[in-house]
Amino acid sequence: MKKHGRVYQDSAEKERRFQIFKNNVEFVEKFNSEGNMTYSLSINRFSDMTYDEFLRHYTGYKQPTESTSSAAASFTYENLSPADVPQSIDWREKSAVTPVKDQGRCGCCWAFSAVAAVEGITQIKTGKLISLSEQQLVNCDTDNNRGCQGGWMVDAFAYIKQNGGITSEENYPYQSLDGSEGTCDMNKAKEAAAQITSYAEVPPNSETDLLKAVSMQPVSVAINMSPAFQHYSGGVFTGDDCGTSLDHAVTVIGYGTTDDGTPYWLIKNSWSDTWGENGYMKILRNTEAPGGVCSLATKASYPTM
Repeated sequence: MKKHGRVYQDSAEKERRFQIFKNNVEFVEKFNSEGNMTYSLSINRFSDMTYDEFLRHYTGYKQPTESTSSAAASFTYENLSPADVPQSIDWREKSAVTPVKDQGRCGCCWAFSAVAAVEGITQIKTGKLISLSEQQLVNCDTDNNRGCQGGWMVDAFAYIKQNGGITSEENYPYQSLDGSEGTCDMNKAKEAAAQITSYAEVPPNSETDLLKAVSMQPVSVAINMSPAFQHYSGGVFTGDDCGTSLDHAVTVIGYGTTDDGTPYWLIKNSWSDTWGENGYMKILRNTEAPGGVCSLATKASYPTM
């Protein structure tokens, strides 16, 4: 409670949270004691929450039944040969990734995923790394996306293109940590700090095509969460308890292979740098699973400039 600033409204709520915390401690300790896994779990700031609560507040990927994605460009990197694709890449090392951010109790992971991809391509094309505004997407991108109630990165890219760009984090800072949204500031929304010309989707269920795209720029992906996500602390996540229903959005900012030969995707999340590997995660790459581990190659997209 002290470490994470937890204050409960009364003794009954404190007792309820303590029981949830104990259950989570048992889950973490049981997992870690079983060994033979390529990743580990730990207690963190989410450990007084049930998994259902965690899903409700800290995810938010929802693909609408109707969207603007029909305007997406064709897959740009189709013709890359294996020789064009490096063995590993980490876009942080090329200064194309801003520090890890925190979506808080707002289901707008879609906005953070999309913004990270736009920040990446902007730096790659212009040499300037600019932290861009998730709050603008939460407040102003409302034709299909629904702020803290969920959204989809492709429609976020469509909004940025149609709007003539997206403003900076400095100009339109994030204010939805507690789940409140606010209304669109039209004046700030027109002060573009970065622009995109279009956006494209990676052919679904192809880790090979996803690899081509990530070798060229950070890519937005949707994934299926599992209870282990809540307490992931490091290593290569194998997604043994993942399903196929997409419910969270992250950004693939690289890939590589561990010293013992395990191939992985490098993921930037939006749960602050206190989660995982300083806010990042490795997920197993090149699997037999359709769409990859946790279906991360099912719905991948990226902006173009």
